[in-house]
Amino acid sequence: MALSEGTVNFDAIVELAREAGMLVTLDGQIGREKYESIVGSLTAFRRFIHALHGSLAEQFTAS
Repeated sequence: MALSEGTVNFDAIVELAREAGMLVTLDGQIGREKYESIVGSLTAFRRFIHALHGSLAEQFTAS
């Protein structure tokens, strides 16, 4: 689920990217702040967009 109680759940979005075949790497961490990169092919990006769209549609129709 990409949205949670009106706020963006970035962990869920990053998980959607992973599931779509994109590579998520931890570039560094300073204290609690994590610096991550997400890379992938255009095909993986399209899968991510479709998954995100489906997640958002599901969230809004459930409301």
